[in-house]
Amino acid sequence: MEHLPFSSCTSFPLNHLCSKDRFGKDGYCLSAESSLDVYAAQNIISRQLVVMTKKPSNQTIKLPHDTSLLLYSDKKNFPATISKKDRLNLIPLPEAICRATPSYFQNNNLNAEICLKLVPSAAEISRVLLTLQSPTAAARVAGAYIRVGDRKWADQITRDMAATGQTINPSDPFSKKPLCLGGIERLASPYAGRIGAMWRRMRDVVIDSFPAPPSHRDSEKKSLSMIEKLYTEDAYHSLSIEGYQVTEDLIRRIKEGAWNPDAERADNEQRNALAAKGYLGAFNAVTASVRKVFEGDHPGKVLSADLQTWYRELFAPLVQTRLMNPSDLAGYRNHPVYIAKSRHVPPPAGAVLDSMAALEKLLIEEPNAAVRAVLGHFIFVFIHPYMDGNGRIGRFIMNLMLISGGYNWTVIRISERARYMASLEKASAQGEIEDFTAVVASEMEYWKNEVSRRDRTPNKSSR
Repeated sequence: MEHLPFSSCTSFPLNHLCSKDRFGKDGYCLSAESSLDVYAAQNIISRQLVVMTKKPSNQTIKLPHDTSLLLYSDKKNFPATISKKDRLNLIPLPEAICRATPSYFQNNNLNAEICLKLVPSAAEISRVLLTLQSPTAAARVAGAYIRVGDRKWADQITRDMAATGQTINPSDPFSKKPLCLGGIERLASPYAGRIGAMWRRMRDVVIDSFPAPPSHRDSEKKSLSMIEKLYTEDAYHSLSIEGYQVTEDLIRRIKEGAWNPDAERADNEQRNALAAKGYLGAFNAVTASVRKVFEGDHPGKVLSADLQTWYRELFAPLVQTRLMNPSDLAGYRNHPVYIAKSRHVPPPAGAVLDSMAALEKLLIEEPNAAVRAVLGHFIFVFIHPYMDGNGRIGRFIMNLMLISGGYNWTVIRISERARYMASLEKASAQGEIEDFTAVVASEMEYWKNEVSRRDRTPNKSSR
């Protein structure tokens, strides 16, 4: 079962149900709260979308995946101007902020914070409030801007209202809810803002629950030797997690150059074998990146420079055998991507560049290697910048960052797939990173012990 992105899963049924014949031109728009969810680039599908109409329409329409549309008539408060985004009719952003209920700031505080930071000027907010003539809304919005660090904007709103004889006392609608975008004046992209907010919200959890870096770091030679020894298991488990049917024997034959597609017709027909060959090229490229880190390069900058090389190596065999278009090696996806059985919706193609730039900046600025490893992996697959290979590359990112902090190379085993995938979904859809942190930490400990066991008992491997 696949879920469509927020805009896609709503625009088709909404445009069909709220057709011009039924409600007239621009005869419907999303409510203030549902409009704000769209402006904030909400990454999960809402259980219910609330729609205002000019004509009588009070009803609830059930949709697939336990979602629904609530249509209600409100001709008196229907906005004079409609904004269009992602094929949806919305209340304009400043007006939606001013019309949002107090509970929205409590229950959707991140979306509210992002939207406050997206408005280009305080004048646009004041203009709406002066039109609405609502001191209560003005006090709420001014208080919200104080809370997010925009005292200047709050003062302008207060003075603008006072000029018309309306004295307001700003009140904080967020109450004690934690906020994440303090210190950022304006946001150019809601996607970059959301990624930055998640990082700030999650990093302390990772630091508190992830093991401290080892007091003694292995030498470069020993670390690289350990990485090399784990290649077969790394490739087997990482490819198996993604659904490829590979064996350790196939992976070894490819590594040793014993895979001959000309002599073995069955191999030539196996996309699995080509995936394994690509994995070897990518693994070698990641190892080269690890060497740069050992030489003193910043791991975040190394990733920024080498990421495209990893991706190119991962899929070069598929291009060479014409199972993949050559143009697909050029860079990030230019199409939407959907994740099966997930409420999480990756950013649209047009937002990938902004999102990846935000991730790279965070990785470069983050001093804690465990945070870089756990959140680097999670945020990367949250963005899903490529049409394929995101999970494999996400695990490579995790390992580059772990090695940079003196931790050991870590393989997520196929036996832990269900737990691993569930923890990523929980982090994406609920914003809770504890379970994913625990998965990475426990697998890291497993392989630390496994490598130690092998050093005592040579020529043993484990799945």
